[in-house]
Amino acid sequence: MNTGPDASLPSVVILTPVKDATPFLETYLSGLEGLSYPRERLSLGMLEGDSVDDTFQEIERLKPRLERRFDRVTLRKRDFGFKMPNGVVRWAPAYQLQRRAVLARSRNHLLMHALGDAEWVLWLDVDVIEYPKDLIEALLSAERDILHAHCVKQYGGATFDLNAWRDKGKLVMNDLRGADTPVRLDAVGGTVLLVRADLHRDGLIFPPFRYGCESPKIRDSHPVWGKGEVETEGFGIMAHDMGAQCWGLPDYEVLHHE
Repeated sequence: MNTGPDASLPSVVILTPVKDATPFLETYLSGLEGLSYPRERLSLGMLEGDSVDDTFQEIERLKPRLERRFDRVTLRKRDFGFKMPNGVVRWAPAYQLQRRAVLARSRNHLLMHALGDAEWVLWLDVDVIEYPKDLIEALLSAERDILHAHCVKQYGGATFDLNAWRDKGKLVMNDLRGADTPVRLDAVGGTVLLVRADLHRDGLIFPPFRYGCESPKIRDSHPVWGKGEVETEGFGIMAHDMGAQCWGLPDYEVLHHE
């Protein structure tokens, strides 16, 4: 049992689903190693699926290094059989619903296997390349059950993670800069997302299907799949339906790969 000076800090598990992520693993791991949050209160879960490169083999090779940084490390492999056709960009409209559904399933699968007894979950994308060393402390200090950092490609620039929005998608994070406190969101992204773990245990997941068709919070119509929200946006609508509120920090920026 941990009875040291850090024992009173909440336990946090960082969860990262990955695919074809080999080019980002070193930067990702260096960022984790730079976090100031104590090792004894940190766990890590990673799930690789459907890669065409050697992402999972590289993660396994890095496991001893990960275990030096984290109290517990969970590595999972789960292929969903989804691959974008050659030459087709990942945001191609014809594949968006299927792609986002698979991502939702990968998040949920990882969550079920790596949550453990953590008090908080930090969803962190592998291609978020720069953030403050006290990221976890800063997010926890806001005292919100669901909190989204502002992911950008350059500091002070436009929002990268457009899945975080409110007012039916009319306002995204860069529209909300200048607030002294966290701002209300209706939907979130998954780039850097802190969630109180008990909300997940109570049933809050990432819907791999169109969710919330009767909710007044959803957009009038998604440009690709019509009515309802999927994956992280669906998570936000489901949180609202469960009585939880999503929040964002528009002036707390993290940097995404170009």
